[in-house]
Amino acid sequence: MERYLDMKNKIIFDKLKEPASIIKNDGIVLFPTETVYGIGANGLSSEAVEKVYKAKGRSTKNPINLLVSSKEMIESIAKEITDLEYKLMEAFFPGPFTIILKRKDIVPDIVTAGGDTVGVRMPSGEIAKKLVEEAGVPIAAPSANLSGKPSGTNLNDIIEEFEDKVDYIIDGGDSQIGLESTIVKVVDNVPHILRPGAITDVQIRDISGSVVLDYLKNAKNELLPSNDIAHYKIHSKCVMVYDGKEQVSNIKALLKNYENAVIICCSENICNYTTENVFDMGAKNNFEEISRNIFSLLRKADRLNPDIIIVEGVEEKRFR
Repeated sequence: MERYLDMKNKIIFDKLKEPASIIKNDGIVLFPTETVYGIGANGLSSEAVEKVYKAKGRSTKNPINLLVSSKEMIESIAKEITDLEYKLMEAFFPGPFTIILKRKDIVPDIVTAGGDTVGVRMPSGEIAKKLVEEAGVPIAAPSANLSGKPSGTNLNDIIEEFEDKVDYIIDGGDSQIGLESTIVKVVDNVPHILRPGAITDVQIRDISGSVVLDYLKNAKNELLPSNDIAHYKIHSKCVMVYDGKEQVSNIKALLKNYENAVIICCSENICNYTTENVFDMGAKNNFEEISRNIFSLLRKADRLNPDIIIVEGVEEKRFR
């Protein structure tokens, strides 16, 4: 890969002009956002977006979100934006928040899988936001993972999958957040969370007064980007164990059934396991650290081809 830009330690914005030009000319760029790495192309070009689908091995029935850099760019691709939708964007843009809006005709059918809505996100990551600004077009940017694998949160995890499929690679080091954006659609003036992410239901409720957790219904929605559970699938058998005070003892009991196991656990519990492969996902109360690490650790564990991967669960209510 000749076209590689190292920005792990220092961001030089002028150097983003070259990859931005590639995007404007229907090329594909692999780049970091604050959530996960993305594989991006000109979101207003059917030909460019088709390349992204092919590179990921992604079904064209699964729509792609567009990254934007300004209110003006949002209004160039979306219409009939309601007061609440503007209010939510003002609260969470830029950041790990995607909102489903009515699309304008300028957005190609391939982006939306033929639907009349489009997912819009304004990234807070400096590289991603500046790349959109320099390109001057919305960037169609699904997560940089082959369909059916966990999202990439650092370049090392994904470079072999994409180095021969993209025109330019930007290395920004580890993702700051490590979880994908929360996806919301406003229905009858109430936000519905279609995919959970870094922005919580409590944060959204603070803005809107109410919220509906649609993702708990487990209903597959073909017009929602990356909502299928297979999006997070790995090859190895994987279970999550959360039993409060009995968590460690129950994991130890489970380990007796397997000769080759990998454990992904909280820092405080590493000393409790004698298994050869035990990975530290972060302190149990540091959810930001856990979110940054979990996708990368799942990939690392999967590469060992274990009989089972056991992940320590955390208390869900602490996220709210």
